[in-house]
Amino acid sequence: MEQHMQIIISIIISFIITLVLGPLLIPVLKKVKAGQSIREEGPQSHKTKAGTPTMGGVMIIAAVVITSISAGSINNDLIILLFSLIIFGIVGFIDDFIKVVLKRNLGLRAYQKLLFQIAFAVMIAVYQANVSAFGTQIYIPIVDVYWDFGIFYIPFIAFFVVCMVNSVNLTDGLDGLASGVTLLVALFLSLIALSLGYMSTAMFCGALTGACLGFLNFNAFPAKIFMGDTGSMALGGAIAAAAILMNLTLIIPIVGGIYLIETLSVVLQVLFYKKTGRRLFKMSPLHHHFELSGWKETRVVGVFWGATLVLCIIGRIILMR
Repeated sequence: MEQHMQIIISIIISFIITLVLGPLLIPVLKKVKAGQSIREEGPQSHKTKAGTPTMGGVMIIAAVVITSISAGSINNDLIILLFSLIIFGIVGFIDDFIKVVLKRNLGLRAYQKLLFQIAFAVMIAVYQANVSAFGTQIYIPIVDVYWDFGIFYIPFIAFFVVCMVNSVNLTDGLDGLASGVTLLVALFLSLIALSLGYMSTAMFCGALTGACLGFLNFNAFPAKIFMGDTGSMALGGAIAAAAILMNLTLIIPIVGGIYLIETLSVVLQVLFYKKTGRRLFKMSPLHHHFELSGWKETRVVGVFWGATLVLCIIGRIILMR
């Protein structure tokens, strides 16, 4: 019960910190004209969002770092979790800063972001391969077995991290979508970590849950601020690292199914267009397809949240077997 209270307290503290930081950060971002630019080919309804402050991921990162460190139980796992949150957040911040503050539309080039992501992902993979009690074995849910990846472990884990970082980034396209979905996934990981005895990971994911909940106060429709690449890449890195440390890498495609379908929709759209010259979806990522099919933005977000909640329940049932 005491450990459960610690998680609840970490959620509350992170939530409050984010609520306090919001009114302080938003005016600053407006002052430096760090407003979101809306792509021309996007849904017309999004034109009204132009100029909304972005880079709000800074408050999520700050809340999680402050909450995690103030808990007083700093160990190697927590250092890796914070490293993943901060380092990928920095890559996103640089990209956002170039685009919205320096007004260079391209930001970091795709290959530059990818090189940074791969380098940091490999570092996480190497760490886990050397310190994990499971070695290079990866848990396969549903069939409930461990499979030794051997020399393929580091490339696989690095690939997983890069995929997660970019999948959360692709999901961040509607008010409250990425923050709400990640809130649920982080809460799931926090509860699982607690049940498995990974207390540092449980506290960290609790802080992540609280930060996302606090951020939703400003990011839910109509959004007063966007997280930008700063937030989406930080969240992707954090979720990936938490799953890796618990050897639950392959549960994420289940509980984070929304991340997966958003990414697949982009891949399929590109492949289908190259093959046929036609579009498979009205627009990708998938949330835009539903918008252009007549769904209100809030309905898309609500359905995706609901789907994530169901997937998290399914994930819990799978791990209870």
